[in-house]
Amino acid sequence: MARQRVPRTGWSVALWCVLSFGATAAADAIELGLPIDCEIGQTCLVQNYVDHDRSDGASDYRCGALTYDGHSGTDFRLPTLAMQRNGVDVLAVADGRVLRTRDGVADISVSAPDAPPIAGQECGNGAVVAHADGWETQYCHLARGSLRVKSGDLVKLGQPLGQVGLSGKTEFPHVHLTVRLRGEVVDPFAFGASEGSCGGGTALWNPALRESLSYRAPAVLNTGFAKGPVTMEQVEAGDSANLRPGNDAAALVAFVRTIGLRGGDVQRLSITGPDGGTIVDQTEKPLERNKAQFLIFAGRKRPPEGFKPGEYRADYSVVREGKILLQRTFEVSL
Repeated sequence: MARQRVPRTGWSVALWCVLSFGATAAADAIELGLPIDCEIGQTCLVQNYVDHDRSDGASDYRCGALTYDGHSGTDFRLPTLAMQRNGVDVLAVADGRVLRTRDGVADISVSAPDAPPIAGQECGNGAVVAHADGWETQYCHLARGSLRVKSGDLVKLGQPLGQVGLSGKTEFPHVHLTVRLRGEVVDPFAFGASEGSCGGGTALWNPALRESLSYRAPAVLNTGFAKGPVTMEQVEAGDSANLRPGNDAAALVAFVRTIGLRGGDVQRLSITGPDGGTIVDQTEKPLERNKAQFLIFAGRKRPPEGFKPGEYRADYSVVREGKILLQRTFEVSL
């Protein structure tokens, strides 16, 4: 059964069906800049795309798993909370006029034990901007107190609207961008795509951005070395100084956090010492289901004589259907 469209009310991030605009796509197209001041693939990543599946399932514009049921926008996430606390600007993607804003919603993960109710405030702090020819953009989850615009303000492409936060219905720091044309959600990666197509439609991004915004699934979010086993909370916090191992560390552990893994993917993580010898080589069992994000770590305890000084290299890979899909190498000096 097709999902019933939910009327747009208040500031909820409603569940929308993505329309196919067919032959009118090229005539109505808008050109968009980035909604966040970062370097795609380095200091930020696309975590979730618009959901194109009209059923109870979920599928992104490439028929992949980087979305969830009813997701109405694109999530540009920061790798750590430390980056968010340092301040990262949310930017207008095109010239326009601010229609409305909200501020005052707490910056706290919805999974936190003391998180307040968010009914009717799922978008958190943010802004809605009207553009020419019936286009509209909405920016969600901004930091409380960071908004720099108000209703009626004229904004230019690239102008800061506020900063990335953790307000509303979110568990990680990001800006959620929803693009609408005449009130209907549009996927900026696949404008005018026919229903059921994989990779169809037209990208609305400025041509200079399209290579950096090319589809990546899976993608590495964080890598590093630690002095013991790590948790998702430690990696999310981005407290690398306290994690970093020294020669006297109780253990040497490499970790990788990846997004967009699919069921059946096989991950491998190894560490090589300064003399070229293998310290640890760990291969995970195939994943039982898709994972929005996944943390893997591998290491060994400190030998009696301590760790040899020099460079230690970690090698990470993801194998899908017998082919290496993703590789990453990183190092630490002891």
